[in-house]
Amino acid sequence: MNRKVLVLAVVVVAVVIAGIVWARRRTAASPELVLHGNVDIRQVSLAFDGSGRISEMHADEGDVVKAGTVLARLDTRTLSLQAEQAAAQIEVQEQTLRRVRSGPRVQEIEQARSRLAAAKADQSRAQQDLTRLQGISGKTQGRGVSGQDLDRAQSAVQTTSARADEASDALRLLEAGSRVEDIGTAEAQLKASRAQLALLRHQIELGELKAPVDAVVRSRLLEPGDMASPQRPVFTLALTQPKWVRVYVAEPDLGKVKAGMTARVLTDSQRDALTGKVAFIASTAEFTPKSVETEELRTSLVYEVRILVDDKADRLRLGQPVTVQLQTGGA
Repeated sequence: MNRKVLVLAVVVVAVVIAGIVWARRRTAASPELVLHGNVDIRQVSLAFDGSGRISEMHADEGDVVKAGTVLARLDTRTLSLQAEQAAAQIEVQEQTLRRVRSGPRVQEIEQARSRLAAAKADQSRAQQDLTRLQGISGKTQGRGVSGQDLDRAQSAVQTTSARADEASDALRLLEAGSRVEDIGTAEAQLKASRAQLALLRHQIELGELKAPVDAVVRSRLLEPGDMASPQRPVFTLALTQPKWVRVYVAEPDLGKVKAGMTARVLTDSQRDALTGKVAFIASTAEFTPKSVETEELRTSLVYEVRILVDDKADRLRLGQPVTVQLQTGGA
C-alpha cells in the first residue's frame, strides 16, 4: 500500500512540474503580453504670483481651456493708481533731464553779462570816488576830507570789486553749461522711475491668472472675494496631452518590452482600443501598487513601464484602470 501511495505522489508531482513548464513555455511563446495599470494625467495647480483679493473668476470645473486663457483676476486698482503716479513722475523727470542737458538759455547768459557790466560800472565809480577823495585829502593835508569818508570810499571799492568778481564767476558757470554729474544724476533718477513703473505694470499683469497649456479645469478652489496668495492654488488643471498609462511588468517578461513598441490600450467602458507606444521602462524594481490588478502576487517585484497614449478624443480619465496589450512576437 505504501508503495502505491509513493508512486501516486511521484506521478502527481511530475504532472504538476510538467504543467508549470508547459505554462511557462506557452507564456514565453505567446506573441502578446497583457499588462494592467492605470491612467496617469499630469496636473497643474495654478496660483497667483502675488497676494490680493480675487475680483473675477472665468472658469468652472470641466471647462476646456486653451493656453493663455484668462481664468481669474485680482483687484489691481491700487496698483493702477500707483502706476499713474509713477508715469506722472517720469514726465517731470524727463523735463528736468532735458533742461539739464540743454544748459542755460541765451537770455540767462545775456542777463548775467548785464549784471557783470553793472557790477564793473559800480566798481569803477567807487574807485573814481576813492581816487578823488584821496586827491583832495593830499592837497589839503588831510583837512579837506574826513577819515570816515575815505574809509567809506575804500569799503565801497572792496564791495563793488567783490560783486564784480561774483558776477564774472556766475557768467563763466552759465557759459560752461551743465555739469556731467548733474546730467548723470538726472538720467539715473529717470531710469529708476521707469523701472518702478515697469515693476508696477508687471504686477498688474500678474493680477491675471492664465492657463499655461491646453487643459481641462479639474477643481475650482477659490471664489471672488477670497484672498489669494502664491501658497493658495485657485485652480487645478488636468493636462489633455500627453496622457500616460502606468503598467507593471514582472521580471520574467521584462526582456520582451522595448522602448517604442506599439501598444493597444483597452478600458472596461470602451470597446475600441486606443493606440500608444512604450515611452519609459524603469531601471529599478518596486513592489506592485495595491491599485493595480495583476495575475501575479501583489508583493512581487515588478518594473514600471509608461505607455504614451494617443487620446485626441479625451476618452481616458485620471486613475482609470486599463489593460495594455503588447505584441512581443517581433521583440
